[in-house]
Amino acid sequence: MTELGDPAEDVAMTHSLTALPAEILFQILLCVPPSTIPILQQVCRKFNELSQPLLWRQHCRTQFKYWKPEHDITAKYAQSAAQVDWKQLFQQRHLADGAISREIEDILASQTGRIERSERIIAHGYDAKDTLLRHLNVADEAEDVLARRYESTLYGSCKVTMLMLWHRYYSAAVLGGVHRAKAIEEWVKLREGQPVSLERALAAFDQFVLHDREGDLDEVSARLDNIAQSVRLQHPEISESSPQKKAQLIAAYLLDNKLTGVEDDSQYYNLQNSFISLALQSEDRAALPLISVAIFCALSKRLGLVAEPCGFPFHIYAIIMAPEGFGVDGQPLQEGSDTQRVYVDPFRSDRMISESDLASQLKAMGVASIEHEAHLGVASTANMVRRAARNIIGSIQSTRHVHDLSIPAESLYPDSDSALYSALWALLVLPEDNTPRSAGARYLPYILDHIEKQFLMDVQLIEKFTIPLFVDSQHQEQLRNTIRVMRAGDLMPKPVKPRRNETSQSVRYKVGQVFRHRRYNYQGVITGWDVECAAGETWMSQMGVDRLSRGRHQSFYHVLVEDKSVRYVAEENIDDAPVHVGANLMSLAGQHFKRWEKTLKAFVSNIRDEYPDD
Repeated sequence: MTELGDPAEDVAMTHSLTALPAEILFQILLCVPPSTIPILQQVCRKFNELSQPLLWRQHCRTQFKYWKPEHDITAKYAQSAAQVDWKQLFQQRHLADGAISREIEDILASQTGRIERSERIIAHGYDAKDTLLRHLNVADEAEDVLARRYESTLYGSCKVTMLMLWHRYYSAAVLGGVHRAKAIEEWVKLREGQPVSLERALAAFDQFVLHDREGDLDEVSARLDNIAQSVRLQHPEISESSPQKKAQLIAAYLLDNKLTGVEDDSQYYNLQNSFISLALQSEDRAALPLISVAIFCALSKRLGLVAEPCGFPFHIYAIIMAPEGFGVDGQPLQEGSDTQRVYVDPFRSDRMISESDLASQLKAMGVASIEHEAHLGVASTANMVRRAARNIIGSIQSTRHVHDLSIPAESLYPDSDSALYSALWALLVLPEDNTPRSAGARYLPYILDHIEKQFLMDVQLIEKFTIPLFVDSQHQEQLRNTIRVMRAGDLMPKPVKPRRNETSQSVRYKVGQVFRHRRYNYQGVITGWDVECAAGETWMSQMGVDRLSRGRHQSFYHVLVEDKSVRYVAEENIDDAPVHVGANLMSLAGQHFKRWEKTLKAFVSNIRDEYPDD
């Protein structure tokens, strides 16, 4: 028997490791951080003899879910492992991950240069998504524990520090930029006449509200693929059925599984009903007629049925078309007969509707017969996108007045500001048919307003996708000047406001304090201050500042309010009695603050370059 520490025991252990089957050693290498693999291969020849392509392909598969299209990753996975340099591909993603994480750290470290840093991240496209999701979904535990967890699981590329509110906020902001760039690219392709499926064109809206949820363009297509397979399993006869029978089976399946229609008529204008990814994920019926028809048409294509949306007024139907020479019942047509088409309304039922029935409805609406084909024929995908955009705007206008601040922000999905932003971009990029490319310019001021207030990372989207719309050099120059001002403001250091001098010592409250407004009772958090009112005379006159008991010569505070607005509040209107911080305010705070400090009952500032003593 050998004693503890005897060299003979070390030799025996070495022999036991090298004696393990290659399959076991392979599994060992899959369980260790990728950064340690080269070290293990240097100390043990058996590890070095394992199949390198298989090993690195598996690490690519497990470490990274999202890939930009240029990788053609699905095709690569379908090839034999030896045909792809998987180690090089992994190293490429590993380096990108480190670069992206460092850019996020730099965004958090300074209020200046955030646009350029975010643009460098967004340039990685979907190669940035895994990294951003990891930063976004970090837990609230101790920073050191989180940092160690990050370094041990992802091959230790860079150090992570304050993984709290600010990490989440800015990671989400940049990830939103990645999603929106991808969405707008789809609409631009459509505008330029390139083929874009209806499902992708509509799923582009979802990218504006996606955040960290599933529902990107490829995930929507994959979900439709799975539904189509379920229809085949439930109805194996569908491949041999007539067009009319296929349409009935598909429509009935969608209604039975609550994938089309709206469960409760009172919820018709709910914003979520305008987003295809939500309809595909919802447990209840939550799809407007346009989304219902889009789902129906997407499944029909996968199941061998030709179905397209039609441009009927006020409601969308699907047109079912039979192959040339056949009727919708599958029977051959007599020579010289016109190609048949019928309609279905998957929002309501699986019943077929004749063309004559819809023509009668058009006549009752006062539509001239000569215009019937424009409403009964196939509607373009661009037309469907515009109608979807107007549906979103209509839903927001119908429900905005009933917004309840007691409902947590995370429960209000999709976010109405992001949804409106998506609709404005769609109408800008895809103007009405037979109008100039710049016809959507009337939406540009609203888009610029959204960018300035909430989506500063999207400046490059204006440069890339909007300026080319204008052939008028004057409009181009005006737009470039606006962008220059935004970029210059982002690069300009903030003026430092210390509390050490005598004048600023009169400022009572600090950045990060939460309060209630004495008069209007809303909850807000202080993000900045002025020793006395720094607004212009016009604003002070309009707001009645001089009628306040302390007038203009009191401290005024820049505040972020729970309804997302930014306001300027007199010190006398601030009630700093302890309050419970609402979920809405907590979700917005990451723009300015690192975390919520329970003991201080205040947010910890992330803008100390501007307010060093707060």
